[in-house]
Amino acid sequence: MKGKEISSDQADFSGSPMPGEPVFLVIGKLRRPHGLKGDILMEVMTDFPERIKSGELVYIGEEFKESYFRTCKWHGKLMRISFEGINDPESVGEYRNKYVYVRCDNSPELPEGEFYHHQLIGLQVISDDGKNLGVVTSILETGANDVLSVQDMHGREILIPVIQQVMRDVNIESGIITIYVLPGLIPESSKKTS
Repeated sequence: MKGKEISSDQADFSGSPMPGEPVFLVIGKLRRPHGLKGDILMEVMTDFPERIKSGELVYIGEEFKESYFRTCKWHGKLMRISFEGINDPESVGEYRNKYVYVRCDNSPELPEGEFYHHQLIGLQVISDDGKNLGVVTSILETGANDVLSVQDMHGREILIPVIQQVMRDVNIESGIITIYVLPGLIPESSKKTS
């Protein structure tokens, strides 16, 4: 699974993706101005850093201000970037701590079997024996593997690890994730009332 997102109801752009799919994906967070020519350091927050290049259309902050990268160079673990039309540290400093987004429909295709996080939010989770376990509400990144946070019909949270032994099928078109329930995966209280 890849990517971070905001929900589509936070912005209104023509050509929006299908309902339930976000309009934007985060690719970075702006940190502090660097130098005297309008450069700023950006923490890279995408699995596709190669997409960060001069001339790319991006959107800055919650207001989704449209801009283009002028320059992009690695600076240690951060990227030193500049935007078209911004040539001084004071102007670019106004963007400190804001996120940089790209349009969701501009996202690279993933290999088969991999999905962006936003594609899984809202999908129904069922066990391979047909029991409805709930709906994916968020995805936790643990380092070892991602974990689906699923809310059951009683509002309880079920945590499902995204590992090969558990994940059976993800069908974006039908809106269903099928899993194998490992012993102890579902709390006893959820089993009795579901």
